[in-house]
Amino acid sequence: MRAPAVVVDDLRKRYGDTAAVDGVSFAVEHGEIFGILGPNGAGKTTIVESIAGLRTGDAGSIRVHGVDPWTDREALTRILGIQLQESRLQAKITVREALELWSAFYDDPLPWRDLAARVGLAGLLAARFSKLSGGQQQRLSIALALVGRPQVAILDELSTGLDPRVRQEVWQLVREVRDTGVTILLVTHSMEEAQHLCDRVAIVDGGRIRALDTPVGLIRAAGAGTTMRFTPSAPIDLQSLRELAGVSSVHADGGGRVVVQGSEDAVVLVMSSLAAQRAVPQGLHVASGSLDSAYLDLTAAETAAETAEEHR
Repeated sequence: MRAPAVVVDDLRKRYGDTAAVDGVSFAVEHGEIFGILGPNGAGKTTIVESIAGLRTGDAGSIRVHGVDPWTDREALTRILGIQLQESRLQAKITVREALELWSAFYDDPLPWRDLAARVGLAGLLAARFSKLSGGQQQRLSIALALVGRPQVAILDELSTGLDPRVRQEVWQLVREVRDTGVTILLVTHSMEEAQHLCDRVAIVDGGRIRALDTPVGLIRAAGAGTTMRFTPSAPIDLQSLRELAGVSSVHADGGGRVVVQGSEDAVVLVMSSLAAQRAVPQGLHVASGSLDSAYLDLTAAETAAETAEEHR
């Protein structure tokens, strides 16, 4: 079997007394969009900068297509493209000059004019870097990361500064790049972005991986499934709802509203049970689980477990 595209094994990195990364391990498969999700200061950027060879870990190892990024930066640059959260070019360089320069570094670059159009920069080719807005600079950074047809691309805070229309276009570009076989590491604190783009997500907090699964798997693990809220038109048997397949909890609030949590399939069963009880769910609201709520639940549970362990 082919080895994973990226392997991180027990990565550790300290800055003084602070453990920025504390024993992180994961593998990314070829052609996967792998999300690294967490708040600012969680250790996400240190992890990906270590993968990119921009930082050297204190312990552990990393391989990118078999290449050690800490000892063979030349080989790494041929297979990896990176868009950092914050990157600066010379103030007077134009968009055209930057794209032409980066293209010249590679034997078979993507057509830079087409790429500029895809990220919304076709009308700004003559603009100097210093005159671009933050969002426009971000788009240029993304284009420069992809122009060399990398086998692995690191995109750090991909949609920062992008308006909703351009963000959707960039997301579509990322999907198309992945469909060509490129492995993508997506670093973000946007739950929406991770849920829309990623095949799997590692939730990082306090320098550790708190959970790793598909977005759907994380939502299910956190119990953040589908939630139904309604006011029954007639008295109902709440216990009968609790016994339905896929229902994880049922409770009534003080105002007579009923809240049912469970899987998506449970919605149909709840509606059937209400009909059998001759009750209409008035003011019905159905909300699917989100990665946002799963993240809060999973990190809260992990923090509580660590606190309990410390007090033993």
